Amino acid sequence: MGVSDNAVMDADADAGEPTARWTEATVFPDMWVDPDDDPREQEVPIGDERAMLLDYLRYYRLTLELKCSGLDAEQLARRSVPPSTMSLLGLLRHAVEDERHVRRVMTGDDAPRIYRTEQDRDGDWNGAVADPAVVAEAWQAWRRETAATDRAFAAIDDLDARNAGISDLGPDGADVTLRDLLIAHIVEYARHCGHADLLRERVDGRVGQ
Repeated sequence: MGVSDNAVMDADADAGEPTARWTEATVFPDMWVDPDDDPREQEVPIGDERAMLLDYLRYYRLTLELKCSGLDAEQLARRSVPPSTMSLLGLLRHAVEDERHVRRVMTGDDAPRIYRTEQDRDGDWNGAVADPAVVAEAWQAWRRETAATDRAFAAIDDLDARNAGISDLGPDGADVTLRDLLIAHIVEYARHCGHADLLRERVDGRVGQ
């Protein structure tokens, strides 16, 4: 991994050693990569409101994936600062639970929580340990769950559909439209992508929007 000319030396308060801030971008030093190399950007016209919302979801999911890329199990599981249990691996596992929650609410899908329990309501974070097998399982679960959510969204055309018509009140106690749920899901990803920005920079110094 090379450090670009945009690297700036900062002090790491915990380790007491300098950490190089760096980016692969050469055009804008606060970007993850140059615009022409950014896989999130696409030239396809967005279209209607539904397509626009789904594209925002695609963008933020990919941002989270990029922020976790190129790191080993220890780096992914490295927590931010005490007393927080937040880590990039924890964010990934948390996103798995969010995807399943969306389907429970909107379609009544039988998708119980897989990391969180009544005994450990923060199991998605607490179980994010530096084990390659845990990392591999988290990636497999995230890709499986995002694909399942996409299939569920694809089956609902109307943004005003409420809980996919399964009942007046969703299985998680929510009475929402697809539009509401999509926006909330996007907001959740966007919020955690902000966390991922800081977590990634602390792990290896890489910066990016």
